[in-house]
Formats: sequence, structure tokens, C-alpha cells
Amino acid sequence: MAAANGKVALITGANRGIGYETAKDLGLQGITVILGVRDIESGQEAANKLQGLGIDAAVVHYDAAKPETAGLVAEYIKQHFGKLDILVNNAGVLKENLIGVNNSSTVSSTVLHETFEINLFAVIELTQKLLPLIKLASAGRIVNLSSILASLTLHSMADSPIEPAKGFAYNASKTALNAYTVHLAHELKNTNIKINAAHPGWVKTQLGGEHAPMEVEDSSKTSVRLATLNQDGESGGFFHENDALPW
Repeated sequence: MAAANGKVALITGANRGIGYETAKDLGLQGITVILGVRDIESGQEAANKLQGLGIDAAVVHYDAAKPETAGLVAEYIKQHFGKLDILVNNAGVLKENLIGVNNSSTVSSTVLHETFEINLFAVIELTQKLLPLIKLASAGRIVNLSSILASLTLHSMADSPIEPAKGFAYNASKTALNAYTVHLAHELKNTNIKINAAHPGWVKTQLGGEHAPMEVEDSSKTSVRLATLNQDGESGGFFHENDALPW
């Protein structure tokens, strides 16, 4: 398989929600999209829908809760494509109530471990496995799906706009992901790779819930912009659409 414009993207958690919309919008730009999914059957259904739109889409088994699958994904991409232009680390987990409850003094070690395992450690594991393939691309791009709830600046403001959202495990895992984004961007600053953190918005997804104000169809804008930055684009930043967010 070969992309119409020669580019290949992996999007994790891409069988539904923000990941699927990101895959669709990248695919409509002529980029081959690989859907990294836990369930191959649902992933193939998503790929079939994309193919029906004329998109070159493939499926690979990836489970953020199973670190060994990261190496299998890397081997699959190496064998079938030889390099990777875009990595969108979209898969994530929420295991607590975010709104109206501050659980900082009661959050369990189990929830903390499980949340950090998926939202941070799995991202690092997969990114490290795929970096050799991204380095083979002419303009590698890495997008880490973060959240505005990662912002320590906004949380600590006297009139914080995110004051009610104090699910500690989720928020802290995304803050740590932002730190990884900054550090990796610094390490790669003299390469052709750009890495950024994206806040997609509060979206009506399985994770975001039905009361979220943003429709899923609009949720991919930030990820797609950062995945397709030109050589003068930003690196090491935290964005929602075109706006930089405070750390």
C-alpha cells in the first residue's frame, strides 16, 4: 500500500470518536492512515468506512494496556511501509469523575497506576518504538492528545475557567504527557521531527460524555493541523486549534 502523497500516519484509538475523525481528515488529504485499535473487528469496520470515502486505510492491533503490542506495531509498519510520517497518540482512558469532585485526597493507587499506564507510559513506549521509522520520514510529526485540564496555570488561577474539573489521575497524567512532549521536542529540535500536545476540546465522545459542547465532527482540527505542519511550524507547544495554551 502507498499513500497518494507518499505519507503514512498511525492514529491510535482510531476506530471511533476523535481518533476516527482524525484518521478521516488526514486520509482525505491523501495520507495513508493506519488505525491502531484494540479490537480488530471494529477497527476493520472503521477502515471499511474510510475506504468507502476513497481513503487508503489499514488496521493494526494496538492495545495501550499491553506494552508488547507497541513492538508489533513497529514491525508491521516497517514491513508494509518502511517509514512513518505521522504519529497521533490519541488513545487514552478516564477512570474517575472529572466534574464537581476533587478526589486528590481519595484517589486510589489503582486508578492512578491504570491511568498513567495508558495516558503516559504507553505513549512513551509506542513513541520510542516508532521513532526510528519516524526519523526515516522527510518531515516527521508527532501529536500527543492532551487536555486543557493538564494546565497547571489554569488550575491555579484565582478565577480558574476549569475550576470544577479536578479528577486528579486524569489531569496529572495529561500534565505529565505535556512534560514528555516538551522534553522530546527539545531532544529532537535539530531534526526534521516536530512534536506537540493537542487539546481537541470537550467533545461528545465515550470519554467526553453527552454534555460536552463540541461535536465529534469538529474534534480533529487541532490534531490534523499539528500532524501536517510545514517546516516552519511549531514544536514543543500545547495547542487548541490555532491557539497556544498555558502550561
